Amino acid sequence: MSSSGAATASASNTQNTHHHHLPHNNDPDRDFLSRRARAKNHVIAMVGEFVGTTLFLWFAFAGTQSAAITGGGVANTPTQVTLTSLAFGFSLLVTVWAFYRISGGLFNPAVTLGLVLTKNLPWVRGLLLFPSQILGGIVAAALVRCMLPGPLVVGTTLSNDTTPAQGVFIEMFLTSLLVFTILMLAAEKHYATFMAPVGIGLALFVGMMAGLPYTGASMNPARSFGPAVATPYFPGYHYIYWFGPVMGSLMASGYYAFVKYLRYEEANPGQDAVSPEEKSRDEEMGP
Repeated sequence: MSSSGAATASASNTQNTHHHHLPHNNDPDRDFLSRRARAKNHVIAMVGEFVGTTLFLWFAFAGTQSAAITGGGVANTPTQVTLTSLAFGFSLLVTVWAFYRISGGLFNPAVTLGLVLTKNLPWVRGLLLFPSQILGGIVAAALVRCMLPGPLVVGTTLSNDTTPAQGVFIEMFLTSLLVFTILMLAAEKHYATFMAPVGIGLALFVGMMAGLPYTGASMNPARSFGPAVATPYFPGYHYIYWFGPVMGSLMASGYYAFVKYLRYEEANPGQDAVSPEEKSRDEEMGP
């Protein structure tokens, strides 16, 4: 055999040898560590969502109890409606801002559904956060009932001759505003994303002001289910506090998907610009 042929054979054998010793991507140890890391992250998010939901609703419920005392026991007075709305809005603002980096700061199965439907949250994470939110609502209501004097008056009920059918649509529209606000301010990344909790808290405040005298302005199945368990009192129309928010989440998610499909950012360009030059450049690229 010639020297060139021997060299070629040697190089071929060397390549084959190196080829057989390349590491495989399906390394069992690496897969195990990856699964372990994902499981750890899920647990952290679940615990964070439970603690965050409990804190959000505890302060909101405590504020509602205080508003009831201020109103002299008369339901739906202007003072009581305003104070209750402020308690819920500011409680959500603070807790979302604090827990956003831990679990996302959702605290609401309807919000979780909207994020899953729009593919802003993996469905596995959504399923895991749901029981944490429900349990957080129950614990918050139970703690308020045990810690504060007087009967628990934070349940959501129909008032002012509101029918269950009306209640469903009221809850649907209230929830749609909240979910759409979260999708546009938190799920959509922009220069003011860090300020999203302010808009989210204000959205809840506006919804509470609009719907509190009629349905109690739940917008959150965990918020209604918790007091119903802690009281315990389940009105025959309790289903509206699940069905209405779910419908609202579907409506908001559908519209969000619609404007995303149409590239809404091209219709009004330059809104996230941080300088006049950048704004002019974005507007030139627009319609």
